[in-house]
Amino acid sequence: MGKLLRLSGRDVRRILERHGFACVRQKGSHMVMQARKPDGGTITVPVPDHDELKTGTLHGIIEQSRVDRALFEAE
Repeated sequence: MGKLLRLSGRDVRRILERHGFACVRQKGSHMVMQARKPDGGTITVPVPDHDELKTGTLHGIIEQSRVDRALFEAE
């Protein structure tokens, strides 16, 4: 596993959007991203719209979204 990049909330939003997520709403400093699962359900992930996300927050987003961690790592 590589080291996670220091990303902003908007950077994370762009990565998730490229992998099937859409921003369904935003209230204050949090964006709510959703994607449809093949079985008809949805995956919902809140993403803080901060200049730099903490590593633990980014790790939680990766786990909840089920998107490949390599997309968020330094090469």
